[in-house]
Amino acid sequence: MALDAPELFGIPLKYVSLVILTIQNSALVLIMRYSRIVSTEQYYTSTAVLLSELTKFWVCLYISSKDSIKENGGRLSIKAVYEDIVGGDSWKMLIPAALYTIQNNLQFVSVSLLDAATFQVSYQLKILTTALCSVALLGTVLSARRWLSLVFLTVGIILVQFPSSAETAGASTSPMLGLFTVFIACVLSGLAGVYFEKVLKGSRKSVWTRNVQLSLFSMVPALFGVFVVDGAGVRQNGFLYGYTKWTYMAIACQALGGLVVAVVVKYADNILKGFATSISIILSCLASVWFFDFHISLTFMAGASLVIYATYMYGSAAVSNIPKHSPLPTSSESPHTRSVSDDSDDPTTATGIRMNDLSSSNDEHKLNVKVI
Repeated sequence: MALDAPELFGIPLKYVSLVILTIQNSALVLIMRYSRIVSTEQYYTSTAVLLSELTKFWVCLYISSKDSIKENGGRLSIKAVYEDIVGGDSWKMLIPAALYTIQNNLQFVSVSLLDAATFQVSYQLKILTTALCSVALLGTVLSARRWLSLVFLTVGIILVQFPSSAETAGASTSPMLGLFTVFIACVLSGLAGVYFEKVLKGSRKSVWTRNVQLSLFSMVPALFGVFVVDGAGVRQNGFLYGYTKWTYMAIACQALGGLVVAVVVKYADNILKGFATSISIILSCLASVWFFDFHISLTFMAGASLVIYATYMYGSAAVSNIPKHSPLPTSSESPHTRSVSDDSDDPTTATGIRMNDLSSSNDEHKLNVKVI
């Protein structure tokens, strides 16, 4: 039986969340890029990632605690919340937490090396890496239509890398290094997403509890980045060195996107999610022309068009089979574990999106999603 569709001001929540996610996806890359070039004193990316995880941790903990109050008849049991977060198989979240933290740091590095439009288009490579990881590790069987969309996606991203005849004015870019960091980030996203999906199948914990665990465990590698990787600079210049209002906006925007995407994947479907992603790419490219004096070449336009089409095509295509090694949630599963649409054949569902990724229109089964 399908979930009742909640509304906000009389508008279905799935459309409200999609509009917010589209704006957030477009704004995030622009704000991140601007926050890296607005000042000659660049902030340490590790500190921004740590603050983003802290933000998501407290928000998810608040929502998880509210759920616990409802389950316990209006009474908050701190012991129950604590055991739910750190007990059982919570240790399994250590691996995706570490991978996602490295990925987030690489996002900041990538957007420092690439212009906003190129980064936004190139980062859709995570669809390809997640699909390949799912096929290799979970035995997922993709439909011919999805394989074709992945070919289009790859060709489009390659075309986008061709240099424009007129370079972006006033911006410091390093295309090859930037593309390499994007590729590594996308591979980590794919691996983490597939691992996360495998762990969550059959899980009895709520989506918000899982996100509390991931944010909590992400702080360990995030702190390692602050005190070891950037330790010398942080000790000399301070934790908030190079911070501007744009830095705080980038952190807030990244945390907001992770929260909104959980709602999108719960109530929307792949077609709408793919459409929202495509619109956000277009808006980012147009805004880059206005704010960063980005020059759109014919090859960039052709590549971006292919990526947009491939993203929509992948989301609207059905998968031909169920993953061979990932069992569907059992009938004994708690209703709170069924927080998002379970497209058990869709290898991009569980990434979220730290993801920013796709869900199924099938409302009959549910699955947790990582807040990115």
